[in-house]
Amino acid sequence: MLQSNSSALWRDGVPLSVSFEAPEDFLIFLFQIVFATAAVLLAGTVVISIFATKELRAQNRFIFMLNTSICDTLVGFSVFYLGLFDVQELYPSRNGTFYVLSSLLGVNMLTFMFAQFDRYFAVCHPFLYSRFVTKPVVIGANIYCWLYTVVNILIRNLLPVSKSIQFYVMGIILFQLVVLTKVIMTIKLYVVARYQLEREPPSAERESKLESLRVIIFVVISFLTLWCPSFVNIIIKYVTGGGLVFRNEATNPFAILARFSAVCTPSVYLWGSPVLRSATVRTVWGRVCPKCSRRVGPHRKKELS
Repeated sequence: MLQSNSSALWRDGVPLSVSFEAPEDFLIFLFQIVFATAAVLLAGTVVISIFATKELRAQNRFIFMLNTSICDTLVGFSVFYLGLFDVQELYPSRNGTFYVLSSLLGVNMLTFMFAQFDRYFAVCHPFLYSRFVTKPVVIGANIYCWLYTVVNILIRNLLPVSKSIQFYVMGIILFQLVVLTKVIMTIKLYVVARYQLEREPPSAERESKLESLRVIIFVVISFLTLWCPSFVNIIIKYVTGGGLVFRNEATNPFAILARFSAVCTPSVYLWGSPVLRSATVRTVWGRVCPKCSRRVGPHRKKELS
């Protein structure tokens, strides 16, 4: 009786993303598991490290890193559903999550834009920055990114399907302004990093500014590179009626590329910030592997103080 009930539950439940009838089905399924696990481990490690290190939480740039890493951790968890089961989040939705999981990357896009403005004013207008861009302002900007996304999701779910599609398309088109802003700010930050900071005398503050600019530039470029193919395909699909259509989220290479930023972004954070890397070893991996914590020398520990 129990076995028959389990079979009925499986038949009535959400089917898997692949049928396992071809060799590539096994590769797709395995890739989604590895991808989701890597995103959760990498982004989750950054989240824990920043939360556990008071010195990092005191710096505005790490507040932005914390916000995007929380989002990336959730994206990683979402792949365990979107990648392993037969899910289509776009219109018409099938086994979807009311567009909640597919909208998470929007939080990162807005956060990156605010982080770029933060770094620009920190380098070009340090006196105004220290006076007006306080920690509550930065936290408020990060909260706004989540509130905007939540309101957007609510509107899309409350409107009729036809109006919801129109609202979604308008949002995608308006988001091009955000993308354009990010491109312009990336160029400005590159110019600042190349000319203005190189003229300053060597100091710990100068190295910190260079590090933060290098990280945000690499993060934004990689995010836009990974997200743009999906962005363009969505515009073509809903504006012109063309575009490429895939069986589900697991077999959509554009969606996979966009979500791959959940692995790329925390990796760039750890690569570009020795302070964050040291905090990660000390607070996370040092507890898992005690030998790792011994490799963090006294000079690294001083950087955190």
